[in-house]
Amino acid sequence: MTVSGAELAALLERRGFDFFAGVPCSLIEDLIATLEAHPRLPYIPAPREDVAVGLAAGAWFAGRRPAVLMQNSGLGTSLNALASLALMYGLPSLLLVTWRGHRGKDAPEHILTGEISPRLLELLGIPYRVLAADTLEADLSWVVEPGVVEIGNAGHGAAGRTRSIAREATPSRYADLPRVLTPRLSRLDAIAATRKALGREPVIHANGYMCRESFSLGDRPENFYMIGSMGLASAIGLGFSLADRDTATVVLDGDGNLLMNLGILPLVAALHPRRFVHIVFDNEVYGSTGSQRSITTEIRLDRLAEAAGYRTVAAVTDADAITQAVQTALDRDGPHFILAKVTAEEAEVPRIPYTPHQLRDRFRASART
Repeated sequence: MTVSGAELAALLERRGFDFFAGVPCSLIEDLIATLEAHPRLPYIPAPREDVAVGLAAGAWFAGRRPAVLMQNSGLGTSLNALASLALMYGLPSLLLVTWRGHRGKDAPEHILTGEISPRLLELLGIPYRVLAADTLEADLSWVVEPGVVEIGNAGHGAAGRTRSIAREATPSRYADLPRVLTPRLSRLDAIAATRKALGREPVIHANGYMCRESFSLGDRPENFYMIGSMGLASAIGLGFSLADRDTATVVLDGDGNLLMNLGILPLVAALHPRRFVHIVFDNEVYGSTGSQRSITTEIRLDRLAEAAGYRTVAAVTDADAITQAVQTALDRDGPHFILAKVTAEEAEVPRIPYTPHQLRDRFRASART
């Protein structure tokens, strides 16, 4: 007995799941094809499985009930995101994981992962059940066993697989970006300049000293401070923005963080969240680990964002320009990318005195009022 993708999607919708992100697997090809064409259930094609976990976290903050789709090889890719984001903060989502290499019956690259997949979930403390077609309604599985979900195209032709994304073309603006960026401000001062333009917008902070510096300037419940999951601030912010398209969402990112997740740039541009403001403070070092040099000494992140297709891109180095760029971005349709080139100076600031669950609860409460 098999279950079609349409049947499984209908069951998930009845159970309240209304936001899907993931990386494809042929075992759930039919389900993904159904979601891609679904009028109510958004499916976000994440570039990596850990990014999908971040998208789900942002969607949950905005009031959605998310599910993450992945092959079991993606468990390895998403281990840190699951451990230091979803589990540490207690951010609920359904993991729908296909079980490649089940009972040693698959291509060689799937055999070891298939053997250890249940143990990976057990080590993480993630409860799971193996989906069975005859108990599907009761199970709401955590791991999909081969043969349960029907593999097919559900009547969708190749042209219908990807939902069309209409976006106004924007001309290249390389000529508008400064040729040379000379940092004049510390990151603390640049964050202070950014905050001058903010009201009650939710702000996702990338992990590291950036969180502590922002906190030292004045705490606000609309701030989500990341403790772990380096590289996923932009994914969380994107998930929030897609789930709540009317609320301006601000991401305070770092060069090291963004380099870990460059796939987010084309994803943001393709999905064009209109009230998404992505600010990257580039100090050209990994400050939390001893100020080792990052490759942004040689490359321009703003040019990567421009090439990816952000609606506007700005590069700024002084306080007034930062404040103006953020204010302009908040007042116009995006997505927007602002590169703030800053010095490597780091302030002596205290740790944030909240537990992960306290950070979660107050931020979600602020986002829903």
